[in-house]
Amino acid sequence: MDQPDLPRGIALTPLDENFRRDPYAVLSKLRDHAPVFEDTVLKRFIYTRHDDVREVLRDRDFWSDPRKANAGTFSANFLLGGNRQEEPSMLLMDEPGHRRLRSLVSSSFTPAAVERWRPRIRKVVDMVLADISTNEFNLIMEFAGPVPTVVIAEMLGIDPARRGDFKQWSDESVKVSFNPFSQPEERARGDRARDMLEAFFATEIAARRHHPGDDLISDMIRAEEGGDRLTESEMIQQCNLLLIAGNVTTTDLIGNAVKALLDNPAELEKLRANPDLIVNTVEEALRFDSPVVNSGRIPDRDIHVGGCPVHRGESLSTSLAAANHDPSIYPQPQRFDVTRQDTHHQSFGGGRHLCLGAHLARAEAQEAILGLIGRFPKLRLSPKGHVYHAIPSFRGMSEFWVQG
Repeated sequence: MDQPDLPRGIALTPLDENFRRDPYAVLSKLRDHAPVFEDTVLKRFIYTRHDDVREVLRDRDFWSDPRKANAGTFSANFLLGGNRQEEPSMLLMDEPGHRRLRSLVSSSFTPAAVERWRPRIRKVVDMVLADISTNEFNLIMEFAGPVPTVVIAEMLGIDPARRGDFKQWSDESVKVSFNPFSQPEERARGDRARDMLEAFFATEIAARRHHPGDDLISDMIRAEEGGDRLTESEMIQQCNLLLIAGNVTTTDLIGNAVKALLDNPAELEKLRANPDLIVNTVEEALRFDSPVVNSGRIPDRDIHVGGCPVHRGESLSTSLAAANHDPSIYPQPQRFDVTRQDTHHQSFGGGRHLCLGAHLARAEAQEAILGLIGRFPKLRLSPKGHVYHAIPSFRGMSEFWVQG
């Protein structure tokens, strides 16, 4: 299945300039020539067909915990963070720990719970837009980044005066948390940022114990399932996940969706003419340019996937981006179509680890896009262009210049 002319290793991550610029061309080549591809450099199997990705993600017996991966594989080498004893975050946790934590926090992220936040999300969008005072601006820095940061801060009950620190710490932390190839100086900055965040959240949790409110930290303190409660360290970990994983993905979703609309002005005009298309627009944006490029699992047994054998403990990387552009599933997958009838996608993963914040991300993106095109009826691309960031597993921009 290995072919010498196919890219491997770093060339299959956004640390590579070609992949960062257009991952879909690279992944399409993989899907056409080796849909189950053994990346012998990073020691993982990569799946690029829609049905194979779906099968791997929805196997409820597969593991996510990198401590269970075979030595020398991608998961063991890059996802452990050098500590086989430390319990992973909920993103990489297996049963029964994953089910326990998820059950204690999931009530705050149901569709009904998120809808109660929608009016406030709309106000946040309006507030951020009101602060944009120039005709030309970096959409990521001035809009797509602040909106989810402020929303999460409000949901957690954070003092608005601390949002600048909040954003800085989360930005520094995410550069390391999801980059297995980070440099020592980056890791040092990320560690300092995480320490600051943990101390900050510990103070916030202590304050809520004395004066609970209507916010997610208070909800976590009150949360109980069969007599079980979250420990303080678990609450801090959940706050970090919300801030880091939720912020970067929603920022990227908003940025990618707006870029797709501006690159396809006819689709933007359809949305302007019929704002009810916003739900379909966001789903198509998630399919067309997913903010999360790949996920992974570790098989608990020897098994065949996509017609190829893999052994227990191997690293299986599922390319969500490639699955979302599989032409056998999506007609003209490279076409952005806000009226596409089948907008189902793999962008939120699947199985036990289906993204907990999916409903919140959708609501934020819907309100952000409608607010933006309402505020700027002549929104267009700026000659200053855009710059994609180089965070492995993510697809998004650090700069995206537009004109209003």
